[in-house]
Amino acid sequence: MTHLSLSDNGRRVLEKRYLIKDSHGAVLETPEHLFRRVARFIAEGDFQYGRGEKDVAALEERFYHLLASLAFLPNSPTLMNADRPLGQLSACFVLPIEDSLESIFETLKHAALIHQSGGGTGFSFSRIRPRDDVVRSSMGVSSGPVSFMEVYNAATEAIKQGGTRRGANMGILRVDHPDIEAFIHCKQDLTRITNFNISVAVTDAFMQAVEAHTDYALIHPVSGETVRRVSARGVFNQIVQSAWQTGEPGLIFIDRINADNPTPAQGQIESTNPCGEVPLLPYEACNLGSINLGQMLTREGKLDWERLADTTACVTHFLDNVITQNRYPIPQIKAVVDGNRKIGMGVMGWADLLIALEIPYDSEEAVELARDVAAWMDWHAKKASVQLAKERGPFPNFAQSQFAQGTWMQEKHCQQPTGKVRAEDWQALDEEIRQHGLRNATTTCIAPTGTISIIAGASGGIEPLFSVIFERNVMDGTRMLEVHPRFEASALAHGFHQEALLKEIAHRGTLQPFTSEIPDGVRRVFKTAQDVDPVWHVRMQATFQEFCDNGVSKTINFEESAPPQAIEESYWLAYRLGVKGMTVYRNNSRLQQPMALATEKPTEHSQLCPDCHTKLQPGEGCLKCPLCAYSLCL
Repeated sequence: MTHLSLSDNGRRVLEKRYLIKDSHGAVLETPEHLFRRVARFIAEGDFQYGRGEKDVAALEERFYHLLASLAFLPNSPTLMNADRPLGQLSACFVLPIEDSLESIFETLKHAALIHQSGGGTGFSFSRIRPRDDVVRSSMGVSSGPVSFMEVYNAATEAIKQGGTRRGANMGILRVDHPDIEAFIHCKQDLTRITNFNISVAVTDAFMQAVEAHTDYALIHPVSGETVRRVSARGVFNQIVQSAWQTGEPGLIFIDRINADNPTPAQGQIESTNPCGEVPLLPYEACNLGSINLGQMLTREGKLDWERLADTTACVTHFLDNVITQNRYPIPQIKAVVDGNRKIGMGVMGWADLLIALEIPYDSEEAVELARDVAAWMDWHAKKASVQLAKERGPFPNFAQSQFAQGTWMQEKHCQQPTGKVRAEDWQALDEEIRQHGLRNATTTCIAPTGTISIIAGASGGIEPLFSVIFERNVMDGTRMLEVHPRFEASALAHGFHQEALLKEIAHRGTLQPFTSEIPDGVRRVFKTAQDVDPVWHVRMQATFQEFCDNGVSKTINFEESAPPQAIEESYWLAYRLGVKGMTVYRNNSRLQQPMALATEKPTEHSQLCPDCHTKLQPGEGCLKCPLCAYSLCL
């Protein structure tokens, strides 16, 4: 039996949000029972491929060990809904919106069903005609994309996901839509459109026009005609200024996303999931899960590459079974998902791994390790997907996919071999894919891992630590210092584990001012997000993106004093390094400050979002997190 070692915070999150309860709210299962329920239900997917009771029982034990050891966790809907009446296991959906009231409100109905089942939704509003455009069928006037986003926002506010949280949305508008400037500024008032993250879909042509200081065309989405021409630099500056002020809008490099679209015959990608890391076709969904890299260590404290390879293969099997066992709210989604069978395996605990290996986050060594880890996981995930294709058949749209040509992997990766995966390894993989097919159109994705990283006791996604020490508010109003365990061990080993110093570190959120109290080497390894130069944030994201089918969720952090020019420079670096999307956050640029640093005394009964730890102000019912769009508070 695998020993379950959950932190107090991890148990509290499970009890609040995941464990089965009766009609009075009393918890009916333990964390062990939850992991057993999920492992059994997902393993039973093998019955559909001819496996017998003995094989399925063995697979259940393997899945249970993965979950109970906290080496891997799937996305929240899988934990919540496996073997339960809703049965909806995916976190990410994209729904289409056409330029008609019928489409707009049919999609809104579908979004409501998805939110009710625990999923988040992404939309492109780019097909809706601009504000004040004449609608010939009724001789009325269009209210434009932003007004319909407000309608969607209000509907989302009214629906709680599975009784645990309100829905999360992504709203995207193409940079060549006539209403682009209104869209850029639609969240300047942070009390509006609170259930949406927003991003501008920028094209290569637009970025080239910005660089050349030329105008570009705004195109009517229905007629295809040029409405007017505007300064590309002027629009870009508005994006930069708005992101500097509030963190939104983000950027989506839409042409790069479609260049990597593995199934272009099935359509173009127009939108992503709410956190931006999963580009999806209309009516497509993706189920995610993340390996805890902090657990992938040998007894000697080295990265255990073979265990990581074995875990990657097992997780690929797990996530493919999630598709088999899933029940979707509407039939259109099942048809598209079954055609491509996309999965998104990612990581959490990246910062924990670097700390364990005593590698500074902002170093060439960390970037090179990221390249090795990402390539190793991508290659082994594809190998596992080939094996599943041998046993179960490739994804149905394989013959029309980019993989069918037999050179897709080497074209993407042979120009960038790593110490762990050579050019000839990618070529050999392509040959296997050509012969046997691939079970999943995508296999890899880096998600933010908000709540599941708290359950696992891991750092989130590929982010650096926010702080080595911060204060959490617990439900009775008590404020507790939470110290990163490796930092605590280091403080004890180096003799600076003093309560007064720890409290001062919690106030500052950084070790860097404590030059006389803390050794240089400790301060170097335990740099926090605010200590890391934005260039290293972008480079880390771009490095993982090199070997990631989908996108990479990453916040590029800036000091409060950073000028708008710093945001612009990070955009250009990200664009040139090949990332698919970009989110920036300048310290204190929103009313609520991420994580509860002790420098600011919170108002009475303030709480933290379990997904991104934003400090939330008092209010009625569930409170809204302005960064991750989720509402549930601890």
